[in-house]
Amino acid sequence: MPIINLQTSIKANRNIVFDLSRSIDLQSTYVTGSNEKAVAGRTSGLISLDETVTYRGKHLGVWQNLTSRVTDFDRPHFFADEMEEGAFKTLRHEHHFFATEEGTMMKDIFNFESPLGVLGKLANTLILKSYMTSFLKNRNEIIKEFAESGRWKELLPENKMEYNN
Repeated sequence: MPIINLQTSIKANRNIVFDLSRSIDLQSTYVTGSNEKAVAGRTSGLISLDETVTYRGKHLGVWQNLTSRVTDFDRPHFFADEMEEGAFKTLRHEHHFFATEEGTMMKDIFNFESPLGVLGKLANTLILKSYMTSFLKNRNEIIKEFAESGRWKELLPENKMEYNN
């Protein structure tokens, strides 16, 4: 089972980074390349524990739906989502957030397994791990840009006390 580990240093409050990471609007509007849109479940705002979202997007030239559920949630430290329906055999994405002197260290642990046995393992190695790493890095750069530039105010309520700590 392939595992993708990413770390992104962000010069912003951990609460802001955490909430941007669970923003349906950020994912649907600003994450580029796949034209991903939330089409079922929670389709806007901030996803929370036990909520689902179904995204429809074009990946590797094919339109796909992926439904995931938030299965673990400890704001502003950690949340995890797991695929309920979609192209993978299994998929779990852990989002970890650590306060640092500079702001926040965001860590992604992305585990997935493709169906189709040996063919799926071959696809993981030749295509999917690289593709998913690139997709996640793009998403993280957008989160970083919104958090550091103040554009987070376009998506999050700027009067929340924990955003000003």
